[in-house]
Amino acid sequence: MVAVGVGRCRVGVPDGTDGEGDRVGQLGLWVVRAAVGFGRACVVVAVSLLVPAVWAAAVALGIWWGAENPWSWLLPVVLVCVGTVALSRPVCRIVRLLVARWTATVIPDGYRQPGQLTRLSTGFWWNGFSYERTRRDALMDQKWRTRRHDPANWRDLRFIAIVPFTAGLVACAPPAGVVAAVLGLGRSESVARLVGVLGAVLAVAAAPYAWRPIEPVAVRFLRPSPAMALADRVTELTAQRADTTVAQAAEIRRIERDLHDGAQARLVALGLSLATARRLMETDPDQAKALMRDAQAGATASLAELRELIRGISPPVLSERGLADAVRALALDIPLDVSVSADDTALRLDPPIESAVYFGLAELLTNAVRHAGASRARVCLTRDDLGIVAEVEDDGRGGAGERAGGGLEGLRRRLAVFDGTLEITSPPGGPTRARMAVPCESL
Repeated sequence: MVAVGVGRCRVGVPDGTDGEGDRVGQLGLWVVRAAVGFGRACVVVAVSLLVPAVWAAAVALGIWWGAENPWSWLLPVVLVCVGTVALSRPVCRIVRLLVARWTATVIPDGYRQPGQLTRLSTGFWWNGFSYERTRRDALMDQKWRTRRHDPANWRDLRFIAIVPFTAGLVACAPPAGVVAAVLGLGRSESVARLVGVLGAVLAVAAAPYAWRPIEPVAVRFLRPSPAMALADRVTELTAQRADTTVAQAAEIRRIERDLHDGAQARLVALGLSLATARRLMETDPDQAKALMRDAQAGATASLAELRELIRGISPPVLSERGLADAVRALALDIPLDVSVSADDTALRLDPPIESAVYFGLAELLTNAVRHAGASRARVCLTRDDLGIVAEVEDDGRGGAGERAGGGLEGLRRRLAVFDGTLEITSPPGGPTRARMAVPCESL
């Protein structure tokens, strides 16, 4: 009996201790959440009520200044209009930043971006709206015209008019509760103390949640409208079309240069050798045979060069056996220990997409050899619900990044034509991971 009792005591004490520890931990977690929530609620109040505070200050200044002035109404109107327009975009940017930091919800701004400047042969600069004498004047004129005609201005004005009475009003609960608690508990009347206690309870209970309405309100009223999204998409497609045109022109020039400097020169030399050998056939057969041997070697070299050129345009193994086998063949030619994993049955894609992914993998593996100093690499080709996903990981030195006119930027543009994406993770010291995703359907 004693042993049983002691055993129960030994079992019961840790359970009680654990339960008390859990309660203490939950209480500490609640205190932390309440403190963080109170701070965030105060930030939401300050941001959402910034423009109304300007309105109130303008009205107060107009009343003070207009005691004997019949034009006293003009100053508040001017201050309200200027302050609202000047603060609308900064307030919306701050709200997007807070929502992204607190909830990881990214809200695109949808603002119009200035276009490219063009310098004409006359020396003037065209900014899409007007001709200016200097680049600086063209940039300034373009900046203000773009912002003035941006439809997102009306969306921002609507938001700063709505947010004080929605998210801002809810976020006022914790600070108002704290103010009520301080004022009520500092007095001796029982009613005032009761109000102070209720205010403290309200502040503590509402603090973890009072800031949260800012997210749905911002998502509802700050996201780009369908017209803005359509305009951005048109701009993106226009840029992609320009990039594609430039890339195609550069590729055609490369092919022409390779043919002119390589195969064409060899074929011309081959024709001259055959013509000379024909003339020497009767007078110097040995020399003619030597020239024909040289012509045969030149024909073999020309054929190899043409095959290499064709491989650079579209590898035969890619069109004959598909992306997986083409990548395996590419891995054999790369001076790295490359392992390839792929689901062969699910990787028959449209030829343009196969070509884009293949040359993208070739670019990434080449970078691993030239710039990263890697010794091993891993290539993984998979399918997901949207399309093809290609991942490359190497054990190089890391630190890879995009630069203007570089290979990674060109690869991103090539994938963007198919609505594809490129993600690079390359901390200093490695490893480097690259992920290409292209939405598509299997054949």
